Amino acid sequence: MHEVDLMQSTLQTVARVAEQNSLGRVSCIGLRVGVLSGVVPEALQFAFEVLRSGTVAADAKLQIEIVPARFWCENCQVEFELAQFEFECARCGWPMVLRGGGTALELAFVEGENTVAQHNPANAGQFGKSSGPAAGRLT
Repeated sequence: MHEVDLMQSTLQTVARVAEQNSLGRVSCIGLRVGVLSGVVPEALQFAFEVLRSGTVAADAKLQIEIVPARFWCENCQVEFELAQFEFECARCGWPMVLRGGGTALELAFVEGENTVAQHNPANAGQFGKSSGPAAGRLT
């Protein structure tokens, strides 16, 4: 199950993003998983549940967005977005050509609590919420 290795890499990246953005605790992690990436979202979620303990994301939620692939039917001259493995046109049964998308695994965002108090007299003593600039490919 390569999802365990992918999640270990993801959690390492999340830890770096948290450190770079002074996030003491990560509350939510967003991943984009392409339908053609070969990654099983349920296995990725399971790996997250097992591996997050003892990390900055120990109490975080994992949000997985499935990214469809774009296919082209030469016969119908129509482009389709598909969120599952279908390589024949639903209209005519003609083989479709992959146009793009659906192959990546990307860290979309990391949300958490900033542990560095920002100077703001109106809200002195409060910690801000921050999202790290975490977009990037993991594959």
